[in-house]
Amino acid sequence: MNAVAQTEFVVRSIADTAIENEKYFGDLDSVVGDGDFGYSLARGFEKLLEGWDGIDRSDAGTFLKRCGMVISSRIGGTSGPIWGTAFLRAGTACGDAAELSGEQVVAMLRAAIDGIKARGQSDVGDKTLLDALVPMTDRLEQEVKAGAGAEDAIRAMAGAAREAADATSSMVAKRGRAAYTGERSRGSVDAGAMAVAVITERISETWQKQGAAS
Repeated sequence: MNAVAQTEFVVRSIADTAIENEKYFGDLDSVVGDGDFGYSLARGFEKLLEGWDGIDRSDAGTFLKRCGMVISSRIGGTSGPIWGTAFLRAGTACGDAAELSGEQVVAMLRAAIDGIKARGQSDVGDKTLLDALVPMTDRLEQEVKAGAGAEDAIRAMAGAAREAADATSSMVAKRGRAAYTGERSRGSVDAGAMAVAVITERISETWQKQGAAS
């Protein structure tokens, strides 16, 4: 697939997963948060899909940045700016590349991570989506450097995201509404981190089914 088709595939997978898991993500968030994460994410990505055919696809970077603008304005609460910034930064890093190499995907994810850190004033260890996104990206980079194929690299990345998301249950939240609960936030996984894991697993499964690696 070319870069536009690859980014379309990933964004569509993210949107479908967010919508289908609205209740699950909301239930996770309601343990120590305000419970609106699943609802906000689903409504925002529904809006993105409503205008799907009209999004500028002149190149992959432009496509991602346009998606980021919709997400920023349509997802409620703090999630909109954070997820939107991730898409915008990834799109900037992607640029007008005709095809995406593993190294470029890693660079796009690193750019998204830097954007999230800056926008959310957060880092690894604060019990946020970064606690799945960063280990996931680290694993992808390892796989790419080892010469793994796309399918194997994505599968490994998904496994790392799930393991890291599960591990957030032992953390104390330091950002967002959950931070106000202090020690009570320990014992439950972070909703954002688990969303990253579930979404990445969906991308891996769908990629394999569709033979997208070829």
